[in-house]
Amino acid sequence: MPVSDRRTFAIISHPDAGKTTLTEKLLLFGGAIHLAGEVKARGAARRARSDWMKIEQQRGISVTSSVMTFERGGITFNLLDTPGHEDFSEDTYRTLTAVDSAVMVIDVAKGIESQTRKLFEVCRLRNVPIITFVNKVDREGRHVFETLDEIADLLALDVCPMTWPVGMGGTFEGIFDLATNRLLLPEGDSREFHGKVVQTSGLDDPQLDAILSAENLARLREDVELARAGYPAFDAEAYRHGDLTPVYFGSALKEFGVDSLIDAIATHAPPPHALPAEPAPVSPDAGQVTGFVFKVQANMDPNHRDRIAFMRLVSGTFKRGMKLTPTGHGKAIAIHSPILFFARERELADEAFPGDIIGIPNHGVLRVGDTLSEKADVRFTGLPNFAPEILRRVVLKDPTKTKQLRKALDDMAEEGVTQVFYPEIGSNWVIGVVGQLQLDVLISRLEAEYKVAAGLEVAPFETARWISAEDPKDLADFVALNRGAMAKDRDDNPVFMAKSNWEVGYVADRYSRVKFAATRER
Repeated sequence: MPVSDRRTFAIISHPDAGKTTLTEKLLLFGGAIHLAGEVKARGAARRARSDWMKIEQQRGISVTSSVMTFERGGITFNLLDTPGHEDFSEDTYRTLTAVDSAVMVIDVAKGIESQTRKLFEVCRLRNVPIITFVNKVDREGRHVFETLDEIADLLALDVCPMTWPVGMGGTFEGIFDLATNRLLLPEGDSREFHGKVVQTSGLDDPQLDAILSAENLARLREDVELARAGYPAFDAEAYRHGDLTPVYFGSALKEFGVDSLIDAIATHAPPPHALPAEPAPVSPDAGQVTGFVFKVQANMDPNHRDRIAFMRLVSGTFKRGMKLTPTGHGKAIAIHSPILFFARERELADEAFPGDIIGIPNHGVLRVGDTLSEKADVRFTGLPNFAPEILRRVVLKDPTKTKQLRKALDDMAEEGVTQVFYPEIGSNWVIGVVGQLQLDVLISRLEAEYKVAAGLEVAPFETARWISAEDPKDLADFVALNRGAMAKDRDDNPVFMAKSNWEVGYVADRYSRVKFAATRER
């Protein structure tokens, strides 16, 4: 299958904007599932297929990145569902290195919220083109122009509305597709979209007068006329360069606008392209098979204590049983059981193409940031670890479980969920995270997956920096003078533990020959 038939994308949003619901409906409309939720539970117990971790089900949030593959109209879609909570922004950042485009979900009542803006900035850094989906238009919300202008002003993007809501909240009567002149109408008591479409010749079509209320129709005609005069027409090149975002309005819950969104991704989103690497970027049409690990997830199936590395295939045609060499190992590994994902469900992949995400079962051999290739002569860049903003000491409730704790912490450090530091002085290991919720997930998973009961206590440090120096003597002198604040990460890299960000700056000024890094690539 040609590379041009692949669309690998992520969904980004602030928590509660409806990202998980939209993910589920994309799978539904893509034919990957036959019932929204597709579980036997009823009511509030019904869960989206992408949220499978125990703590996700308890709290109703996504804290892991799931991969779901489905096909529609000859296009293979690889959907990466990212954590919505800001405490997992590091995991989201790495996921965004593995996609070619993104869908930004915005709540029509709340507009652009803080986490949405942060994730957008990550997309901008990586020139990831964005399609915007304004959700929940069946509820009361802000005027369409207010939402469009906020996107344009806050994100410095040109906006191009591709659909338009007819009314909103209690006056909602459907969605008008500006490109095709189709009117999508609600049906039934629940006022969902079940496929009732009226093809019109345009907004002046007389049949609209018989379908829509006079007030909504007059406003629709006036608003669209203003929009067409005030906003640029869709430009595929500007979109792919990240300068313009096409905007779709809809309701994921009521299934409005989902079809149009899938069609937009198929038509406009870019196929796989060259990705940054050393010694040179790697193009999808390069001969050898290459890819990189952007996520590792343990215990997706607790019955089998499995460990899956998620690899984005960048070039070549991968075939089951191939031998690939991970960076830093020098020893090729045969990949006998590569997996294609549908949330928790999986099937063996006999072959895969650039843009595809495959899972590689392994026992701690592969880690986040690893490059895999046939010739071991390339390394993909841009998958860093970030300096933790919260540090805690781990305290075992049962001292006989020390070995199990060490294994669990190393596993989760390999996944990129947390970082673990081993102080030069003292026996309590220190956990570093970006957000508080990561600590809750850590304790939950220790108990649920490793049967280790542990607690956390405040560490005497607030943040950490990786240190290095051109002259090894300068580094050795610094370590000797600051041993009480020194630790090693799980790769034995020296780490300076600071009581505050101010102390980082103060010490960095005093030791100008030593570099203090807030990020580190493997």
